[in-house]
Amino acid sequence: MIIVVIILVLAISALIIYNLSLYKRIQAFKMQGNRITNLNVLQDFMNIVGSDLNVDKKIKAINDVLIEKYQIKYSTIVVFDGTDYVIKASNVSQDHWDTLRKLHNVEIFKDSITSGSPKYITVNNENEKLPYQEKEFDRAKSALFFPLYIDNVYLGYWIIESGIPHDFDNLDTVIFETVKENIISVLKTMDYQKILENIVRKDLFTGLNSAEYLYGDGKKIIDQYTMSSICMFRISNIENINQIARELGNKVITEVSKNIQKSISESYIFVRYMGPKFVIVFSGVEPNGVVEFINEIKASTENLKISLKDKDSNIEEITIEGSKKKKKKKKKEDIEVSPSLNFVVATYYKGTGIEEVLKKMEKYLDEASKEESQINNI
Repeated sequence: MIIVVIILVLAISALIIYNLSLYKRIQAFKMQGNRITNLNVLQDFMNIVGSDLNVDKKIKAINDVLIEKYQIKYSTIVVFDGTDYVIKASNVSQDHWDTLRKLHNVEIFKDSITSGSPKYITVNNENEKLPYQEKEFDRAKSALFFPLYIDNVYLGYWIIESGIPHDFDNLDTVIFETVKENIISVLKTMDYQKILENIVRKDLFTGLNSAEYLYGDGKKIIDQYTMSSICMFRISNIENINQIARELGNKVITEVSKNIQKSISESYIFVRYMGPKFVIVFSGVEPNGVVEFINEIKASTENLKISLKDKDSNIEEITIEGSKKKKKKKKKEDIEVSPSLNFVVATYYKGTGIEEVLKKMEKYLDEASKEESQINNI
């Protein structure tokens, strides 16, 4: 009998050890699975950041990834823009958005925002409601609230919800803390893109977009092609023209841009880069295919005769012995000038840094002689 008991004890001990080992293996596999999921999510995040979507669409795409990969019922990202709370992404019906954008006023979440720590709330039965709910009593029964900070600056919050009470009780919050940090990193990266999108402006003299256009919406158009030609030119004699009259220099810039704008296709991008420098992007065209066209543009533009005068503005009346005679008087308005253009052409490949290409072109034009007026390939 004792032998039987000993055998049973050993068998039970062996089973316990086996179960513990099996549990550890399951947990290890589960952890490995979570790591793989996190890596996949991070890769998806990076793909979204590198896409040509605008900032708002990128945030929505990120939220869609979170919902799909982690099987979240509801996910909402709310950003504080300095004055208002704006829902940037949510799969919750818009009927409830007004409630979700005011969670910072809910007492239970105020401490969470102050401390920067997540807050988990749930109900015990179907008849209860969450503290922030107003008219959506049957939608969410559990919620996990994450305040978002970038470099200790409060950005807003991310909240995930479930329609099941205590649904997040056994959730690995470490995973979602990691996801939250990824959201913050992406928002920080996209913050620079948002700045670029907002500072694009129209030039007062020419009506052209500013250089910043090339880094935002312009790049989306350019990157539809594997290779494009970028042409930068400078009005090389603008300093001499400005010495005659600043107004004449302004008019030269205006007339040059008008002449070129009417000469190129609307499918090409033409911007005022800086001062007397302009950029034309021939999307999808190799440099060899644009040189002849640039020669034509250069010739027609340099043939312009530009002055400040209107018709007959250089004629004044004087009286000699009672009779009227007309006499021409030399004034600044009489002076005609023609622009001199110095061109440089380079190749841009999709996915590379367009700003580096432009810097190289600008450096070449800035260091070139002011008397230089030709077309160069770099």
